[in-house]
Amino acid sequence: MTVTHAISDTATKPDSGAVGWNPEALAEILSNDEGRPVLFTNARILTADPLIGTMTGADLLFVGSLVVGVGPGIITAAGDDNAIVVDCTGLTIAPAVVDTVALTGGRGHRSEFVATLTPGNTPDFLVLPDELAADVPGAVAALFTRPEQIRALVAAGSPVLWAGTDVPGRATAPETGIPAAADLTGSPRVGVWIDRNDFLHQELTADGRYDETRGGRPHAYQGRYWIDGDRIDYLDDLGFWAYGAFQADELHHAGYVMKLA
Repeated sequence: MTVTHAISDTATKPDSGAVGWNPEALAEILSNDEGRPVLFTNARILTADPLIGTMTGADLLFVGSLVVGVGPGIITAAGDDNAIVVDCTGLTIAPAVVDTVALTGGRGHRSEFVATLTPGNTPDFLVLPDELAADVPGAVAALFTRPEQIRALVAAGSPVLWAGTDVPGRATAPETGIPAAADLTGSPRVGVWIDRNDFLHQELTADGRYDETRGGRPHAYQGRYWIDGDRIDYLDDLGFWAYGAFQADELHHAGYVMKLA
């Protein structure tokens, strides 16, 4: 089995910057069509998890978009699992998505924490020099103030930044502004959706408009809508936004569960 050991430049040149950091590992991650595990090893890891805390000389293992292990010693199974290994000697791994409520003590239970580097969560994380990551807020701030020093920004297991530059083919944010309505002619989601109590009737038309009847009161709310996967966003003519979710043959919206008439 082949194990890629990409050697970090920071082990010998901690101030040399991110240029040229682990290009072989990046190439393997980007071409990882076989679903091989990816292991970032020998790092200081700020998990932001109150149970796990901060670890040194530790590994972060993920498969696809799921963290499956964190802590020391995972590297011992890298060969067995045919993992892609990224050496992070002298570097810190920190969450890229920050739960500010949790960091300020506003979550009552560990299970309520968002975006910790915990097995079972999504691998959204930063890799950067130790001196730029005294804590999670500092690490995230470095992404904006010292982007050239960021070794990696990984979102849901996919590299976005690497060695201080954009990864080729990286995902980009949607354009700002209200999109044009799509032509939904023939869509199975166009029609009149009615809740279980026959109180709410929501008509979705092929031109991207909706019209609600509530309790027999016609045109209670009207506006535009957009569908993205199983999510539907509404922009009412009164100016407020709302959303819903398609689940199998149901449309869930604002506490109502509707089916197509």
